[in-house]
Amino acid sequence: MTDTLTSQTSRDDSPSMGGWAFVKGHLREYGILIALVVIMAFFQVATGGILLKPVNLTNLILQNSYIVIMAVGMLLVIVSGNIDLSVGSVLGFIGALAAVMIVEWNIPYVLAGFLCLIAGAMIGAAQGFWIAYFRIPSFIVTLAGMLVFKGLTLWLLEGQSVGPFPPTFRLIASGFVPDFFGSGKPNIFSLVAGVAVAAVLLWLAVRTRNRQKAAGAAVEPAGFFIGRNAVIFAALVYMSWLMADFRGLPNVFVVMALLIAIYSFLTSRTTFGRRIYAVGGNEKAAMLSGINSKRLTFITFANMGMLAALAGLVFAARLNTATPKAGIAFELDVIAAVFIGGASMSGGVGTVVGAVIGAFIMGVMNNGMSILGIGIDWQQVIKGLVLLAAVIFDVMNKQKG
Repeated sequence: MTDTLTSQTSRDDSPSMGGWAFVKGHLREYGILIALVVIMAFFQVATGGILLKPVNLTNLILQNSYIVIMAVGMLLVIVSGNIDLSVGSVLGFIGALAAVMIVEWNIPYVLAGFLCLIAGAMIGAAQGFWIAYFRIPSFIVTLAGMLVFKGLTLWLLEGQSVGPFPPTFRLIASGFVPDFFGSGKPNIFSLVAGVAVAAVLLWLAVRTRNRQKAAGAAVEPAGFFIGRNAVIFAALVYMSWLMADFRGLPNVFVVMALLIAIYSFLTSRTTFGRRIYAVGGNEKAAMLSGINSKRLTFITFANMGMLAALAGLVFAARLNTATPKAGIAFELDVIAAVFIGGASMSGGVGTVVGAVIGAFIMGVMNNGMSILGIGIDWQQVIKGLVLLAAVIFDVMNKQKG
């Protein structure tokens, strides 16, 4: 009866109790979006407008690209009820492997990149094998992996940096989409592409809402739906204009957008994605319903390894060199981004978009505090407190539910 009343209230788009009840049930989604807007507004004012200058916004995207890429894979790992502490070390190892193959062995960068992705997937699969089929805790296996690949990176590079990379390889991290419609100032193609993506996302949101209403399911109250999507649409169009006014869309931004789209579809619209959430929510119940939880866990870690390898290629290309210290503590930023983005510590809860927003919250804080001249010591303190607040919010929200 309660579900029926709630559903009916939502369908009627009542602005009173029904609307607030919906918001209370979706605090994660609203909370992280509001947090990102508030944090960006604060640093925009505090830095005197520097944060959202086109050049700084572009640098913000480039600096956080590898965190976003790994956060997408880490979300699946955490949703399945596990964790991966080795991603930073795998990133550094794959960057070192790419440098040795391209710079020292003269292997074509396309082939080397493909082999590095395979190597990353194999690393993830090796770790996932022990976790899935031998029930060794993921914390222990990936902690061991973190130490192993730190050591292998030092061995492979012989303690020295290797570089530089060919200019064409560096385009993945430093290149920009050319302007096919104009002179490039502003980049008309990038602006049109950004507006088109924003329009498509708005259309998909409206279509999904209409389908839910037609099926009699509870939907988001009209006022909140319009407000949330208006903010997202305006933000995407504004960001597109800012980047178009500089050099256009970075190549790595296109890569990130494709990954976000693919994995959002995978987690929300496919049987595979729903099964990962089922395993993370209650593995025993999932297994009794016929879900092969071992295989799913194995695949999530193999996928994580592949995305860590991709992030390693992007990071190495951005630095134009592979260093023995690459990737140190990156796993902490990735895990923090996923938790800040609304994922639950116990598994079964979280979204790809939330993880990406969490990554950008961390990135905006890093960038904003650096512009303000806040030392790295206090930056770490503030980031730790933000992560703690996110976890406390998750626990308290779950207890209230």
